[in-house]
Amino acid sequence: MAASDWKKKCKVEWSLGDDIPMPDTVDWKTIYEKKPFGRNLLKNPAPFGLTHCAPPPEHELAGMPGAEPPRFEPEGDFTSWKIRREVLPYDTSGIPPGAVICHMPQFSWFFLEQKVDLKGEGFWEELLDNFQPDISVQDWYEESQLHQFIYQLHVRLLGANGETVIQEHTFSPEEDTSNFSHTWKEVSHVFSNYGPGVRHVHFEHKLKNMSMIDFHATRVTDSAVMVRATRSTPH
Repeated sequence: MAASDWKKKCKVEWSLGDDIPMPDTVDWKTIYEKKPFGRNLLKNPAPFGLTHCAPPPEHELAGMPGAEPPRFEPEGDFTSWKIRREVLPYDTSGIPPGAVICHMPQFSWFFLEQKVDLKGEGFWEELLDNFQPDISVQDWYEESQLHQFIYQLHVRLLGANGETVIQEHTFSPEEDTSNFSHTWKEVSHVFSNYGPGVRHVHFEHKLKNMSMIDFHATRVTDSAVMVRATRSTPH
């Protein structure tokens, strides 16, 4: 098939408008095989093996202290995610002097991050720089009464060097610990009109965990980064 035929095939199948730049210098056969538009660019989007289409499973109650080895990190398949853990200091602000404490909760943050190479996923420079298609992110986190702050999302659009921040979005909700329904909470954001130079998307969320007699992990699922052949904000 000729190069022009691959270009036409991409234009027709993805309904690319005439305002989307499609230069002949692009390898349209490779672009077509990557099928970049409308698919989740994150790998392993549900590392805890859960889906937001079903209620979060109940956490198992702990057995006798010492019956099992203590656990300090969530259990899951974190392939394709870069992970790290930050242990937080004990909060002793509400403990009166002289009180005897047997157990105190130890909180920690669990970080999961991925970086998406947009050119590697099939998007071409003229599209990213001139048309600037919408880049949408989505995540679902598990509601809990663990703490008033259990989740944070930080997404950055980066330049070609993978470090220069062109645009970013942070979401850090405060939970209502007096009202518990144990459901999934959706988080979403759309980047638009972000300017030229975007080549990577850095996606990071951090989850609050608690260790005392047992271990309680905040879980996430169905994380997504998607690029659509649309533009919600004119240049």
